[in-house]
Amino acid sequence: MDLGKLIQDRIRDVDDYPQPGVVFKDITPLLADHVAFAGVVDAIVNHYGRGTIDKIVGIEARGFILAAPVAYHFGAGFVPVRKKGKLPSRTHEETYDLEYGTETIEIHLDALRPGERVLIVDDVLATGGTAAAAAELVRRGGGDVVGLSVLLELSFLHGRDKLRNLDVHSLVTV
Repeated sequence: MDLGKLIQDRIRDVDDYPQPGVVFKDITPLLADHVAFAGVVDAIVNHYGRGTIDKIVGIEARGFILAAPVAYHFGAGFVPVRKKGKLPSRTHEETYDLEYGTETIEIHLDALRPGERVLIVDDVLATGGTAAAAAELVRRGGGDVVGLSVLLELSFLHGRDKLRNLDVHSLVTV
């Protein structure tokens, strides 16, 4: 099975969403295909190896969908990084630029223990702002960022350039 081709075949472009000029990468067809979805989860876990990660950080919202089963397969905890105001307890926060505005994300103050090995998982690496902010939150919380794993990297937006200090693993690069 060619996982890269399967992934590309299951992601559709939606023009002008969430605003004019943006081409949104819709992963819902991939999620609906159990072979593709399982292949993505297995590929992320296999890249890093079972037993090497303590916590998986998933970035709101589509990152949660990928990160939770990855955490399960690693035998690791799952930690959500959410948009400002969505977490119920005390948080660290980080504001960053993205391709169509600015955003602030948060992580609970007690989500990580010092020295825990953390893998950040998200669906798409675009400009790199979200991933860089999530990595900063992990570091501020005491975690050791092992890497960032994404389903799809949009190389034309040069997001990897903001993440030079991270091991970036993308299943498909366009």
